[in-house]
Amino acid sequence: MAASIAPAVAPEDWVARSLRAVWHPCTQMKHHERLPLVPVARGQGAWLYDRAGHRYLDAISSWWVNLFGHANPRINAALKDQLDTLEHAMLAGCTHEPAVELAERLAALTGNTLGHAFFASDGASAIEIALKMSFHTWHNRGFADKQEFVCIANSYHGETIGALGVTDVALFKDAYDPLIRHAHVVASPDARLTQAGETAADVARRALEHVRSLFDARASRIAALIVEPLVQCAAGMAMHDASYIAGLRALCDEYGVHLIADEIAVGCARTGTFFACEQASVWPDFLCLSKGISGGYLPLSIVLSRDDIFAAFYHDDTARGFLHSHSYTGNPLACRAALATLDLFASDDVLTANARKSATLKAALAPLADHAQVRNLRQCGTIFAFDALIDDPQQARTFSRRFFENALQRELLLRPIGTTVYLMPPYILDDEELALLAARTRETFDATLAEAR
Repeated sequence: MAASIAPAVAPEDWVARSLRAVWHPCTQMKHHERLPLVPVARGQGAWLYDRAGHRYLDAISSWWVNLFGHANPRINAALKDQLDTLEHAMLAGCTHEPAVELAERLAALTGNTLGHAFFASDGASAIEIALKMSFHTWHNRGFADKQEFVCIANSYHGETIGALGVTDVALFKDAYDPLIRHAHVVASPDARLTQAGETAADVARRALEHVRSLFDARASRIAALIVEPLVQCAAGMAMHDASYIAGLRALCDEYGVHLIADEIAVGCARTGTFFACEQASVWPDFLCLSKGISGGYLPLSIVLSRDDIFAAFYHDDTARGFLHSHSYTGNPLACRAALATLDLFASDDVLTANARKSATLKAALAPLADHAQVRNLRQCGTIFAFDALIDDPQQARTFSRRFFENALQRELLLRPIGTTVYLMPPYILDDEELALLAARTRETFDATLAEAR
């Protein structure tokens, strides 16, 4: 190990104060009795730095949000300019240029098939909005019985009560089961489910037949089906064939069911196209964006919808309107960060650059496919993943935490999902950083397995 690589050791007072004062998300706080907190002092490019000066390659884009690196000078400049102009104004009864321009530019990216941007602050809120809009659309049209929703096995759409209803991850929802209005769950198109002689498209066809069976029985009561196009991220980066999304669009059209695309994690070029749905050559009725849309700078989410959805609410009767709100809806600073992010896509030909970098990283990770304890090395756009084969249940349960700690010792910020190791780096890595990421991911994996032995 190079002498410059050191474990994350924080000044005692800062860590102790954090553990007393801050309730960290998605965390069993007791684990931090031994698992280190990373006391982040600053970020620059693809790297985070702690107070002692140690650096960590942000290989998961700080929970999938930071597309163009930390302290990006062009996004910084846009925000500084906006800060001197307008920091916030309510969007009920008012409007402002950043929200209008962002809504128009996103609509244009869908060929103006989707528009009428409804702004919120986070991904789960966007899901809640899409679910409510779908139900309310049917209600306004005289189909009040359409109150049910459909989600995909192992799907994740957020942790608010409504979003948990269309989430199929027991760890997040079981504790709140009495509060949840449960959705129908249909078979996953996860390509890892292929049987002998099958392709990912065959798995997709089987999964679509399950949807058809449900629609045959319940379509008159189903408002919408929600899906994460191409990659079910929290399911362990479960990737599926694009034909599944095209098939869902056809079934929803046939049976009169809305299609909600949750592109919160997979949008903004993560899968190789700006919107994941583009790879199926279809558009949903609702498209939810968040995470990377603001470049990882500020909380922002957006729901785009079709003209006929908007028309169902356009009426003299206030009660027929969509009476949903957030205090920071369409915050000018967040919208300006998103506009600067879209500017980077346009000026830097990011999709082409990402394809080249992904090919480089794919080649560097390829030797992992021959590792005795690696299964299903896979890629979709800039998302890479593999599954660790671990027979001992206790070792499997602790794998993610042990891998995280070993990665920090090798200058990587990586956070596996169960026994699935994934990489979702910022779009700005150079060849040297890509090589480092691949090599040290392998080192971290071997070190974590060696602990178990």
